[in-house]
Amino acid sequence: MATSPPASASTVGSSVPRTDGPPKVTGASRYVDDIPAMPGEIFGRTVRSPVPRGILRGVRLDPAFDWSDVTVVLAEDVPVNVVALILDDQPILATGKVNHAYEPIVLLGCADRLKLARAVQAVALDIDPLPPVLDARAALDGGEIIWGADNVIKRYLITNGRADAARERGEASEAAIDAALARCEVVFTGTYASHHQEQLYIEPQGVIAWWDEAGAHATGSIQCPFYVHKAFLKAFGLPPDRIHITQSVTGGGFGGKEEYPSIIALHAALLARKSGRPVRMIYDRTEDIEATTKRHPASCEITSGCDRDGALRALKIRILMDGGAYATLTQVVLSRGALHAAGAYRWDDVWIEATAVATNTPPNGAFRGFGAPQTIWAIERHLDRVARELGCDPLELKAKNVLRPGDSTATGQVLRVSVAGEECITRAIAASGYRQKRAAGPVVRGRVARGIGLSVFMHGAGFTGSGERYYKGKVALDLAPGGRLRIRTASTDIGQGTETVFRQIAADAAGLPLDRVEFAVPCTTTVPDSGPTVASRTVMVVGSIVEAAARDLASRVRAEQASAQEPRVAGEGGAGAAAGPPALSFEEAADRLLAREGQVTSLKQYEPPGYVRWDDEAYKGDAYPCFGWACDVAEVEVDLDTFEVTVVDFWSATDVGKAIHPVMCKGQIEGGSLQAIGWALSEEIVWQGGKIRNPRMTNYIIPTSLDAPPFHVVLVEEPFPFGPGGGAKGIGEMPMDGAAPAIAAAVEHATGIAARALPLTPERLFEAARAAATPRQAAGGGDRA
Repeated sequence: MATSPPASASTVGSSVPRTDGPPKVTGASRYVDDIPAMPGEIFGRTVRSPVPRGILRGVRLDPAFDWSDVTVVLAEDVPVNVVALILDDQPILATGKVNHAYEPIVLLGCADRLKLARAVQAVALDIDPLPPVLDARAALDGGEIIWGADNVIKRYLITNGRADAARERGEASEAAIDAALARCEVVFTGTYASHHQEQLYIEPQGVIAWWDEAGAHATGSIQCPFYVHKAFLKAFGLPPDRIHITQSVTGGGFGGKEEYPSIIALHAALLARKSGRPVRMIYDRTEDIEATTKRHPASCEITSGCDRDGALRALKIRILMDGGAYATLTQVVLSRGALHAAGAYRWDDVWIEATAVATNTPPNGAFRGFGAPQTIWAIERHLDRVARELGCDPLELKAKNVLRPGDSTATGQVLRVSVAGEECITRAIAASGYRQKRAAGPVVRGRVARGIGLSVFMHGAGFTGSGERYYKGKVALDLAPGGRLRIRTASTDIGQGTETVFRQIAADAAGLPLDRVEFAVPCTTTVPDSGPTVASRTVMVVGSIVEAAARDLASRVRAEQASAQEPRVAGEGGAGAAAGPPALSFEEAADRLLAREGQVTSLKQYEPPGYVRWDDEAYKGDAYPCFGWACDVAEVEVDLDTFEVTVVDFWSATDVGKAIHPVMCKGQIEGGSLQAIGWALSEEIVWQGGKIRNPRMTNYIIPTSLDAPPFHVVLVEEPFPFGPGGGAKGIGEMPMDGAAPAIAAAVEHATGIAARALPLTPERLFEAARAAATPRQAAGGGDRA
């Protein structure tokens, strides 16, 4: 890693040492379970439903057990029994009915951990089981109603071209897209499926909660402190200034610590409230995997029409996502999935219907990529199939149709700035030698076949549509003694390097060395609400506010410097009037300003680019201020006896707008790609009767560093004019999107197996190979030409 630049040098674009690196490497960083015990602290545990659906008749505490020093919290102890999020459908503790296995019903607290474990066993739950709905298709059919009137959590419709015109006339838009498809020279249909994925952050969920004269407190492994604050507002009815939510050093999130910490924090706070003692609640790995949210499974049925030369014309997609038992963030995950379903390509006519339903599995929620990996997997696999049927390489089809400046997306968004799909393709192909390897055909040595494949994709940066205008994210920068700056923001560092990058942005904007900028611990009591740390928005959106606030503070200090200058009269020390005595140093001017004003703070609010216009009702317009772009190329080896797949090389040309910290940019891309490789090849939740059979790291298999292929990352910089540091935009989610379809394309090149369902485990590939011997039944079926 590069060393620190000279104090006078710009730090943006330099891979400066991470500010959180030394304390983490030396063990000085305190994760939530490292925080010393508070006086009187007890431990918390949760008693959960053993069945996926049923009527809760009651809770029985074993009278033979000594409950004298055990705190018991039931639903009746909860002031307002709902987890505040988008929809108020999820109880903090179940009452009357249970809707998924592992649903929390009873909370227990005790200072003795061993006795606490025995207390859990001494609780009997009286539940009358009901038939569970465990499949999204069955939920959509509505045989059993478990949520709302029809099990449908949310539905979106996106139209463009003829379908859009029909919709505006009040006519059937589906009939219009069917007519557009009928006019196409070549039409193909396919169905593509993706599965649950566990975030498996290195540090499990954990929080410490207590009450005092100032109100309710919670400190923990939290991605979005103001989400937890909102949940406390709803549950306890406290005024905002009596709720204090603080992020401790956090060991990864990947979305899994976006909404779920509200639940564990509420549970700990309820125990603390009833016991009058601080409560430490830390999940073990099994409970963390069983009880927390996962990636939404999805099924996408795609029909496309094109010319015989490969020009794409019409696209019809039906998306079905499994939301699990409660809504959590499902409707926005579904939204992003739908908005990315057309891929990075031009279409004349588009019709996309996206539906999310409830099932009796634990709720699904935020996960890196946020719905886009599921639909990008589908459209990329579909276009690979189209290319095969047309007799051309997928590269030629995708490069021919990739969106370019001036083109419109499926929502009618005209791509005005920072469009880099073509360059990403060019750079990835050149780096990987794709053309030569593909032209040579699959390489077979003994019983091992080697192949290469690619994917092309884009990912919206920032909240969808009017989201940023709704949130009005804010950042505060304080002037501190000695000319230092202190950043106060709710954007958290969960391992991705936010603290370092924000300091780089602020230092450059103020013209200060990096070590003169501090980063305050995110606490809802002391930082403004910058919006959640999600949606690839941290650097692009919040970073731009940090930049504006730093410039503002620096200009005020420099104005103080200027006011301290005294003009020199003509003839003194030289001819004519000139500048006065040397100005105060920046540090001296800052201290003088602070002495006069007491506190000097710049509070800035994000304003989206003026051209961004979004119609929530029609679901049309500028879905995102800009997109990141990428092309991934995977080279694999497939054992023709065992069908094990090994990724032997991986290239990614990724447009980041401007790399604030190149090493961390590449680290995000490599880490996200490896997570996507796991989703593609090995990670699979095994379900039986609505319960997870592999809730541990010994049998939920993620790739380790030993499984990582050589990564070759090409940073493409197509600046976004409204991004900080000269054009940065978000990259945190995008690397999750491309690896799975690129690997599947490489497997197909090596073996001829055209898999359309994830994960590509040896067993699934074996079955697909066997099914391929029967026409029209390979790995997904339902195709027509």
